[in-house]
Amino acid sequence: MRGIGAAAAAAVCLFPITANAEEIGDAAIGSAFALKYCAECHAVKPGEAYSPNPGAPSFTSVAKTSGMTGRALAVWLDNSHPTMPNFILHAEQRDNVIAYIMSLKSEKPK
Repeated sequence: MRGIGAAAAAAVCLFPITANAEEIGDAAIGSAFALKYCAECHAVKPGEAYSPNPGAPSFTSVAKTSGMTGRALAVWLDNSHPTMPNFILHAEQRDNVIAYIMSLKSEKPK
């Protein structure tokens, strides 16, 4: 019984760390960054369905991709891709853009 109590106490202590780990970046700053640097190719506004470059997915469609997570976006943004300019984002910029994209999950296409 003592082991269960210790495990429960440890879980309660770790819960705030886990909750904060999911909330990285600032979506408002990520939105401003996306409008400045990404909108030339991508539809970045909430619900915007069509990108200026037909080969570039809208940020809303990226957010709504089945199984999409902030971690998956981080891996994608940290690697070069032949169809995308080789942007080098600082971790804070990347996290802000990810926070913004993930905030679009509930948006409806226009």
